[in-house]
Amino acid sequence: MAINPDYLGREYPAPEAYEVTRGKIREFAEAVNDPNPIYTDPAAARSAGYPDVVAPPTFPVILGMAGSAQAIADPELGVDFSRVVHGDQSFHYSRPPHAGDVLGSVTRITGIRALGGNELLTLETEAHDADGAHVVTATMMLVVRGGEE
Repeated sequence: MAINPDYLGREYPAPEAYEVTRGKIREFAEAVNDPNPIYTDPAAARSAGYPDVVAPPTFPVILGMAGSAQAIADPELGVDFSRVVHGDQSFHYSRPPHAGDVLGSVTRITGIRALGGNELLTLETEAHDADGAHVVTATMMLVVRGGEE
């Protein structure tokens, strides 16, 4: 089943804002095995110029999870999740997320194309703070492997 090209540009808002906490940042830093003290020590983060502990660079993958899950689960989009592999990930920052942020996000389908018997689905998640200022855009490309015909 092919990915429905009519879904290009479709948006999936996160159902609720994401509260960035010290605990979530610490857990993520531990999960990726990054001991940088700006992720766990408020004094170290402040001495580095941040208002509180900041999130590791790949933390925003969490922000795109709700919207990406909505898109992939949408039966009309036509993604066979059993054939999905992660192809690429990138981030564009205005600033790093930090403890105390409450971030709203929307995930948008920005690319659908076929390549070598596979389909590529690009999802872009834009996160904004409570004042509406851009914080980060996370772009994820998924490869939907071609099936046996």
